[in-house]
Amino acid sequence: MRAGSPFKMALFADLHFGEDAWTVWGPQQDLNSIKVMSSVLDSETPDFVVYLGDVITANNIPIANASLYWDQALSPTRSRGIPWASVFGNHDDAPFEWPMEWFSASGIPQLVCPMLNFTYSGELGCSFRGTSRLELMKNEIDNNMLSYSRSGPKDLWPGVSNYVLQVMSQEKPETPLAYLYFLDSGGGTYPEVISSAQAEWFKSMSEKINPDSRIPEIIFWHIPSKAYKKVAPKFIIHKPCVGSINKEKVAAQEDEMGIMKILVKRPSVKAVFVGHNHGLDWCCPNKKLWLCYARHTGYGGYGNWPRGSRILEISEEPFSIKSWIRMEDGTVHSEVSLSS
Repeated sequence: MRAGSPFKMALFADLHFGEDAWTVWGPQQDLNSIKVMSSVLDSETPDFVVYLGDVITANNIPIANASLYWDQALSPTRSRGIPWASVFGNHDDAPFEWPMEWFSASGIPQLVCPMLNFTYSGELGCSFRGTSRLELMKNEIDNNMLSYSRSGPKDLWPGVSNYVLQVMSQEKPETPLAYLYFLDSGGGTYPEVISSAQAEWFKSMSEKINPDSRIPEIIFWHIPSKAYKKVAPKFIIHKPCVGSINKEKVAAQEDEMGIMKILVKRPSVKAVFVGHNHGLDWCCPNKKLWLCYARHTGYGGYGNWPRGSRILEISEEPFSIKSWIRMEDGTVHSEVSLSS
């Protein structure tokens, strides 16, 4: 935290870099996404950024190492010297899907693979082999001193992005102001689910480092849990929910393995943040915690709704957690208090 200032985070969700990479349209969308992130970062000047999954569209990426596109997505944050953490979405390690038109008379188009700007593991060139979660995470961590991402405990694999970070207090430097938990909600190469093992890991870890639930906890994963369906606005977003778009149904995880039961029992858990649904940006209360969507940030992926980013701000004296959405055009809306 900056002395005397709240701790501010920007959430970048569903960037989908590398989509239709062999077309003129695809690379242009990546450039547009960089403009969105740059606009948000310059307007909000956050202390931290969360990449909330579907950073890339791996099922559209024909190169040997999709970390080249992952690196492009990180570039606006890194160039401004802002630290970040990432969590995986269902598209980040999805197997390459061969376009049917490549088997027509026109054949496979000439593919242009990004040039290496630093050394990555793995073979070079276009190979269609895909890039695993472990490779993506290793390349991010090894090549970026500003990355706070982690590969997480091996006994939670195939889920990889499972870890906890702490925001330290300015008033009491030895005391965390908040804990930030990141969970891999699956998809891509394995089912879309937060496993029972992940739920138990969170329970064990939170009870160990925050036994009296005194320090607030904030949770990040990509695919919404089934609990989001229960609180979702039917048509128009109205109180107690706060948001601006409600244009599709909640696309939830395939099953519920216990994580929500654990979260609702912990008074220290204030909110869960997800992406995945590009046409939703609301926050709704679920008992004593909030279930929130980010805002579709990238120009890749489906939907033509205006792009933006959910902002999260933690203040110490008096303690509060606030959130709002900053749009690409600079406008702000949907402010909500998450600490009351």
